[in-house]
Amino acid sequence: MVDKGSYKLPLPRTGGTSADFYRFCQQHELRFQRCSECGTWRHIPPDMCANCGSFKFEWARSSGKGKVFSWTTATQAMMPQFADKVPYSPVIVELDEGVRLVTWLIGVKPDELKLGTPVEVAFDDVTPEVSLPKFRRAE
Repeated sequence: MVDKGSYKLPLPRTGGTSADFYRFCQQHELRFQRCSECGTWRHIPPDMCANCGSFKFEWARSSGKGKVFSWTTATQAMMPQFADKVPYSPVIVELDEGVRLVTWLIGVKPDELKLGTPVEVAFDDVTPEVSLPKFRRAE
């Protein structure tokens, strides 16, 4: 069981258009919106498909596999909660479906990062209500 008070980093906003995304994450399912008309995957959830203009969509399950697309390395904490994390590298993962997600890469030091590294989703239950999609090197 996750101790609700032990996670000290900022939590994402889990309401509004992100509510369904984080509800699926809590179930350890990585899902993104996919247009029901043209099949275009999208994230962050918009009201309308940027490709065809349709308002129809479904929440489709992602393979959870992708590659490191980009990253930056923070060497100074911009918030006090991150002081013991520096240096850390938020990464952009490009999923096989084409969606890009800003996330953490578990078990990889900043100087070990390489473009194109294959990765897979690994959920981190940070509170009883919130599971974050993080990634690790693909096996």
